[in-house]
Amino acid sequence: MKIAKRILKFIIIVIGILLISIVIMVFIEVQNTKYLKVKKNAFANNDSYLITNVNIIPMTQDTILVDKMVYIKDGIIQKIADRIEIKGIEILNAKNKYLTPGLIDMHVHVWDRYELGLYLSNGVTAIRNLWGMPMHLRIKEDVNNDEIISPLFFTTGPKLTGPEFIGDDNLQLTNPNEAREKVVSYKKRGYDFIKTYYGLTEDIFDTVIEQAAISNIDIVAHPSQKVSYSYHFNQQVKSIEHAEEIIQQPLNYRLDTLKLNEVINSFEKSKHSAFSPTLTGYNNIYQMLIDDEILESEKLQFMNPLIKKTDSKAQFERWDNTKLKDSTIVKTIKKQHDFHLKIVKKLHEVGTPIICGTDAGIGVTIPGFSIHQELAFYKEAGLSNYEVLRTATVNASKTHSIMNNMGTIEVGKVANLIVTDNNPLLNLSALQNPTTVFIKGRKLNRDSLDNFEEKARNRKNLIASAVRYLENLIFEK
Repeated sequence: MKIAKRILKFIIIVIGILLISIVIMVFIEVQNTKYLKVKKNAFANNDSYLITNVNIIPMTQDTILVDKMVYIKDGIIQKIADRIEIKGIEILNAKNKYLTPGLIDMHVHVWDRYELGLYLSNGVTAIRNLWGMPMHLRIKEDVNNDEIISPLFFTTGPKLTGPEFIGDDNLQLTNPNEAREKVVSYKKRGYDFIKTYYGLTEDIFDTVIEQAAISNIDIVAHPSQKVSYSYHFNQQVKSIEHAEEIIQQPLNYRLDTLKLNEVINSFEKSKHSAFSPTLTGYNNIYQMLIDDEILESEKLQFMNPLIKKTDSKAQFERWDNTKLKDSTIVKTIKKQHDFHLKIVKKLHEVGTPIICGTDAGIGVTIPGFSIHQELAFYKEAGLSNYEVLRTATVNASKTHSIMNNMGTIEVGKVANLIVTDNNPLLNLSALQNPTTVFIKGRKLNRDSLDNFEEKARNRKNLIASAVRYLENLIFEK
C-alpha cells in the first residue's frame, strides 16, 4: 500500500514537472515573438504616410502610373495624385521605385507566429490559412485587434471529412446532422470559411453546402473523391484547390489531354469557383526526389521545427523509399508537374480566376518564400507578368467578399503595399526582398523585415507547437 502511494506521488510529481515545463516553454515562445507586438503610441500616426515620387502598379489595369503621390491615413488609401499637400505627416520618398499591392497567399498552413513575419518579409500582406485550429482564432483576434504585426489573417475551420478514417488531424463526420452542427459552430466561433476535404459523401456534402449558405459562410474545397469532381462547382464553393487533384480524380491518374478538356469546359461553364493550383507544394515532391540533402538545406531552417521533424521527414522518407523501389518515379513526378502547367494555362484561357496558393507550411514548402516560386511557375505556364501578379492580388481579393478591400491600389482600399527597387511587370523577381512593406498603413523597412527572418531561423519552439497541436486534437474532436 505504501509502495503504491509512493508511486502515485512520484507520478503526480512527474506530471506536475512536465506541465510546468510545458507552460514555461509556451511562455518563452510568447516572449520570443514579442518583436511582432504592435508598439502603440510609439509615435503619432504610425499608420499614416505620404509616399512621394513613386511609380504605381495599380492592378486595376495593365499600366504604370508614373511619378505619383499616395496619401495613407489610418491605414487606408485616401488620395492618389500628382501632387498632394499634407502637413505633419511622415514622408517616404520612393523616387524611381515601384509600388504594388501586397501579395496574397490563398493556401497556407500556419504553425506559429514566427511565420507571420516570414510572410511579411516576402511581401505577403494577407494569407488564407486552410487548416483551422483554436490557435488560429487567437491569431486572428490579435490581428484584428491590431495587437500584432501580421499579414491580414483569414482561416477556415478544421478540415471536414466523411465517415471513413483519414487521419487524426481531420474531423470525421458520420452523418448530416453532425455536419450541420459543425458549420454553425465554426461560423459562431469566428472561423472565416469552411474547408471540405477527402471522404465527404454526397449526403454530408449536401448538408455542408446547404448550411453554409444559411450561415453565410464560404466553402473552400479540397475535392472529395466520394463525389464527382463536377459536384464542387457550386456557388457556395468559392475556390477549388490543387492541380494534382484534377489528375487524381476526373483524369484517374492519367495525363489525358482530352479528358482534361472536359474538366476545363466544366470550369468555364460553372462561373462560380476560382482555382488555386498549389504548384509549389507538388513540385517540392520532385525537389525531394532529386536532392538527398534537402532536409538539411538552408531554406528548411525557416520551417517550424515540429513540422520539420515530423511531416517534412515523413514526406522525404516516403518519396525516397518510393525512388528506391521505382527509379522512374522522378520522371513521373516531373512529367505530372509539367502537366499542371498546362492545366493552369488552359484554365486561364477560359477565364477561370487563378488564385495564388502555395501549400506553404507543410512538407518542405517554406512560408513566405514559396510564393515567389509559385508565381514563377505561372509565368512558365504562359501567363504574362501582369496576369501572374493578378493571381496574388486582385484575383485573390475577389474570391471572398471579406477580402474585397485589398488587392489593388485605389482610394478606399486598405494600405497593404510593397515597394520594390525594380519593376515586377518586367521581372517578377523584383518582388523578392521588397525595400518597404506597408501592412494596414504601418511601414516596415527592410531592416525590420530581415529581423523577422532572423528571428524565425532555427527557432526552438517544438514543444510549444506540439502543445498547440495537442490542444486541437483534444478540443476539435
